[in-house]
Amino acid sequence: MNDERSNRRGGKNYEHLKRNLLLMTTGGILLATLFVLIGIWRTGTRFVGELNSMFNPPPATPQVDVRSVVVRQVRNASELTTAVFTMEAVVPTSQDRKLGEYVIGTTRLLYIAYGEVKAGVDLSDLKADNVQIVNDTILLRLPPPRILDSKIDVNRSKVYDYDRGFLGLGPDVAPQLQTLAQQETLLKIITAACNQGLLKQANDRAELVVSQLLNVAGYKEVLVETTSPPPESCK
Repeated sequence: MNDERSNRRGGKNYEHLKRNLLLMTTGGILLATLFVLIGIWRTGTRFVGELNSMFNPPPATPQVDVRSVVVRQVRNASELTTAVFTMEAVVPTSQDRKLGEYVIGTTRLLYIAYGEVKAGVDLSDLKADNVQIVNDTILLRLPPPRILDSKIDVNRSKVYDYDRGFLGLGPDVAPQLQTLAQQETLLKIITAACNQGLLKQANDRAELVVSQLLNVAGYKEVLVETTSPPPESCK
């Protein structure tokens, strides 16, 4: 009787122990699973963060090419007209009327023209390579000067004399002779302007104007170098 009770009590203890072990094992598995899930979540978050930083990198530090800024500042002046030459010219023109090889009449036109030639530096030709900056000193090399514009002042110019010759036998070509006179006047004025050193004046004044412009922009020491014009500039 006592052995039977002892066996029954031992069986209950065994069942109780087995149940406890099962609960502990299940709890351990759940806890381990929880740790694994937390690890995966952290890894996933870190992975997503790294992926986001890969496709959305932080913006690069902006860099400014100061030379380009200087070029833009100076270019705002566009074509810098620094010298103007004006001149009055009297230009005779003529045209013959022929019969075979014989001249039977001549038309003459005398044109008084007022012309103007502008010279300067085309600042749109400036490039970053034309600028050197060392500390507070800036060195800028200007493009060569050139003729920017040449024109006849038609309001002041006029036909002084128009003659078709004896019996008016010369051809009636006043418009053509006037146009020819204007073209000849422009050539004369440009040649005279170049002979008077117009391009050198344009260079000297451009140096002064650009130096003042850069001084106003805040540079302490400004060195402006000019470029000699090529021979074809006066054509």
